[in-house]
Amino acid sequence: MNDMTTPVRRRGRPPKRFDDQFDTRQALVRCGMAVLTEKGFSATGIDSVLRQVGVPKGSFYHYFDSKEAFGREVIAAYADYFARKIDAALDDTSRPPLARLQAFVDDAAAGMARFDFRRGCLIGNLGQEMASLPEAYRAQLEAVFADWERRVARCLAAAQAAGEIGAGVDCARMAAFFWTGWEGAVLRAKLVRAATPLHLFADEFIKALRA
Repeated sequence: MNDMTTPVRRRGRPPKRFDDQFDTRQALVRCGMAVLTEKGFSATGIDSVLRQVGVPKGSFYHYFDSKEAFGREVIAAYADYFARKIDAALDDTSRPPLARLQAFVDDAAAGMARFDFRRGCLIGNLGQEMASLPEAYRAQLEAVFADWERRVARCLAAAQAAGEIGAGVDCARMAAFFWTGWEGAVLRAKLVRAATPLHLFADEFIKALRA
């Protein structure tokens, strides 16, 4: 029916509208990425995600069987998002390989600063919570780290081919070391609310590669 009367204005923020089911599902996942990156899994209630997205609780269980299933999808989405960020830096052939690694560090530091160092790495956050998380997450989180390690190893192999680091450097081992140290640096950066730990780790890591 075409009602020509003036609609009643309601106070408060109008409800968000989504064009289709895909948009709603993606909005929930994107919000989950942001919230879990800042607060972690255990401290995040589904209700807080729903309030931020502006959809009813029934919508959540239409798309996800449980909070565990939601978490698995958020992990996958974050892994894909962050892999693209890694590749944007490490596949930039306009720079020498080690400068690409430095560019990744600088971009990550700027990203943390943008949120006043409240957000870190979602994968690292969940790894620290593993004792209270579904056991199925363990393999998924480890697979993400393994994927990131392979991307850094390729960059280090390119640095080796370019003569920036020695032929005896074990690129796969050093890539694993990078992510182990990087996650600790991210945690410390959140603690001190400064990028200093990120740059300290990166400087020493690159120095060790060149030694």
